[in-house]
Amino acid sequence: MTTVRLNSADPVSVDTDALIVGFLPGQEGPVPAVGAESLEAAFGGRLAPSLGAVAFSGKAGELVKLPTFGAVTAPLLVAVGLGDAPGPEDLRRAAGAATRSLAGTARAALALPAGTAQEAEAVALGALLGAYAFARYRTDGEQKAPVAELTVLSGQAGDAAERAGVLAESVSLVRDLVNTPPSDLWPARFAELAEEVGGKAGLTVEVLDEQQLRDGGYGGLVGVGQGSANPPRLVRLSYRHPEAGKTLAFVGKGITFDSGGLSLKPSAAMDWMKSDMGGAAAVLGAVIGIARLGLPVNAVGYLCLAENLPSGTAQRPSDVIHSYSGKTVEVLDTDAEGRLVLMDGIARAAEDSPDLIVDVATLTGAQIVSLGWRTAGVMSNDDAIRELVVEAAGAAGEGAWGMPLPEELRKGLDSPIADLANLHPERWGGMLTAGIFLREFVPDGVRWAHIDMAGPAFNKGEPYGYTPKGGTGAITRTLIGLAERHASI
Repeated sequence: MTTVRLNSADPVSVDTDALIVGFLPGQEGPVPAVGAESLEAAFGGRLAPSLGAVAFSGKAGELVKLPTFGAVTAPLLVAVGLGDAPGPEDLRRAAGAATRSLAGTARAALALPAGTAQEAEAVALGALLGAYAFARYRTDGEQKAPVAELTVLSGQAGDAAERAGVLAESVSLVRDLVNTPPSDLWPARFAELAEEVGGKAGLTVEVLDEQQLRDGGYGGLVGVGQGSANPPRLVRLSYRHPEAGKTLAFVGKGITFDSGGLSLKPSAAMDWMKSDMGGAAAVLGAVIGIARLGLPVNAVGYLCLAENLPSGTAQRPSDVIHSYSGKTVEVLDTDAEGRLVLMDGIARAAEDSPDLIVDVATLTGAQIVSLGWRTAGVMSNDDAIRELVVEAAGAAGEGAWGMPLPEELRKGLDSPIADLANLHPERWGGMLTAGIFLREFVPDGVRWAHIDMAGPAFNKGEPYGYTPKGGTGAITRTLIGLAERHASI
């Protein structure tokens, strides 16, 4: 496990294997950023020309490695571009890209702007997230271990590093879960892991098995999971603080593998469906992070866990299921299953009398069509709450965009035999109609937000910044940020 600490040492003399230095664009070449001014003199004025010779200008996203030839204590210098007027997310991404490039290195020190607590935390968090590696199943040695020890050169107190460590461990837990193959992460196993890690964090954890779900009227969870040999589970996590004035409820979609059920997906769309439990993973990681940070807020998390497979016992298109809220739903498409498990989780969460319910899900391909792979869609029954969620995501460096819930789309969910159908007959606005469907299960007067992160939860492309290939841990930090905002109200 990678560790991080703060140290006020001079970057010229810090004892480390690699020195990561931030640079800004300058008129005559790259300029060392705040915290690394002493380096140019140590290199005898040759550092900027050397970087310029390899076409490094200090723009955001640039990275180059150079030997130091004894000019400083560290044998290797990693120059990262910060761009003009870098903010916290620029620092996170630069630190993450640099540490990611140093896999297999024992120690690295970061001389990036870290004069404030916010900057120091951003550098530490980005470095830790960039050092992430999922090597559980690798036997060929190709995937090197991450940097073992990180030192952020800063005069700030150690609180920033401690908080960064908590956030990074929460995100890493989510990434690990998303990356785990479904053969090793079925609903009951996910529930066992939630009990284990939740218990260590001091959470109260309750698990409902398939019989309890059936007896309790959780028709969505039962229906989605009935086609699999691995039955569904509902996990409730609870964190309470004696000084809390607000209660937040998070509900996560946890489809441990989604074949589409009898409405089978094409094979090309199925290979990354192990990530369809990313919402439940984010909820687990967030509630654990909230507890470890000791935030003065109550947080309840619901993990709606099922495996959506076709079989002789699977639910069929045209089946009608009875939800936990009492409403009936005609299933027109078994691949629109996420909303079916969430409707039960949302209705159950409302019984905790929360000040806000937020559901998180890899819910629709329409989100990717609308907003791409890196930006989640946020919908709500309250405009101010929608903007608060988007703001929290922006502060965390997680892309999110507020979306409407057009009333004219509701009619498309009408069913001739049930209270509503689980799918709009037209493909247009699929992300929005899914949100409208979920809103039907939110009791009057309860504030609610829905985050569709189908794209952001899993990076199918190349790594970038502090984001690896595979599970990203998206929205975990947003949920923790929402708790922090409510703790201060």
